[in-house]
Amino acid sequence: MGGGGRRSLGGLPQHTRSRLLGLLAAGVVLVLAAIASLAIGARAIDPMTVLAALGSYDDANPLHMMVLELRVPRTILGIAVGAALAVCGALIQAFTRNPLADPGILGVNAGASFAVTFAVGVLGLTTPGSYVPFALFGALALTLLVYGLGSFGASGATPMKLTLAGVALGAAFTGFTTAIVLQNHGTLDVMRFWGVGSIGGRTLDQLTWAIPLISAGLLVGLVCARSLNALALGDDLAQALGARVGVTRMLVVIAVTLLAGTSVAAAGPIAFVGIMIPHMVRWFTGPDQRWVLAYSMVVGPTFLLLADILGRVALPNGELRVGIVTGILGAPVLVALVRRKQASGL
Repeated sequence: MGGGGRRSLGGLPQHTRSRLLGLLAAGVVLVLAAIASLAIGARAIDPMTVLAALGSYDDANPLHMMVLELRVPRTILGIAVGAALAVCGALIQAFTRNPLADPGILGVNAGASFAVTFAVGVLGLTTPGSYVPFALFGALALTLLVYGLGSFGASGATPMKLTLAGVALGAAFTGFTTAIVLQNHGTLDVMRFWGVGSIGGRTLDQLTWAIPLISAGLLVGLVCARSLNALALGDDLAQALGARVGVTRMLVVIAVTLLAGTSVAAAGPIAFVGIMIPHMVRWFTGPDQRWVLAYSMVVGPTFLLLADILGRVALPNGELRVGIVTGILGAPVLVALVRRKQASGL
């Protein structure tokens, strides 16, 4: 009973037990959000009908068809994209040691968006699966370019230099994207809807390429968690602790490319999730990246699904796309979170 840290009945330290219970609670909330996503919309469907559609599908029942063909792909994509954006934001913040970094601020989304716009406007590709390679290449190219520019000078890749390089290149490529869109009315029609960010209107077939890529990115990101804890102490001390700094950075670049590129290709650029969710979860987990990434993987999709549900019912006719809702909700929540030192610190 004496000595050592306070331990729970299961033999785990109390803070570890609390984090595990918190993660379990977050998982339960995610399940409830997924059920709500299947039931709530322009036409409400009771949960029992939803479960019946999933368990014993009847193709003669229009409600079953609505659940399986419209809301299931939307919900699955929301879970995948929410996890991808949140984990991607946490990885970039740890990678740059900058709590304000996210795929948008570092220009990753701008690179993927430009590549997709080029594929649609110049090459004439129209289906998401056809321009996924372009989104991945654009995300990778901008990530490497930002890091290369931010590494110039004796001080190396400091958070401030990486942020400035990302903002500058992001603005430039956003301008290139706008130029392509304005030159082609057909491209404008496609991009003005895609560019807002939405998880609706997808089919199960379109998930066959998105889910494996996002899963691979999440797995690579989780592998980096322990080394990112060491990198937070600085490169020299991280190497002294046995962390392989170069390998870790390469893996983070791969993970960010897969997560950001696939998310942008599948759902368009969705703001605030990548920067806000890691701040939110660090309020509960502290700076340990293992817990930050695990919580982000659960809290991110919950937030995105709830935002999407709100967008479906906010207007009497039609719906708000989820990218608009996350922007409306994210700004005030982020301001409140970053005012808490324990939430904003890395």
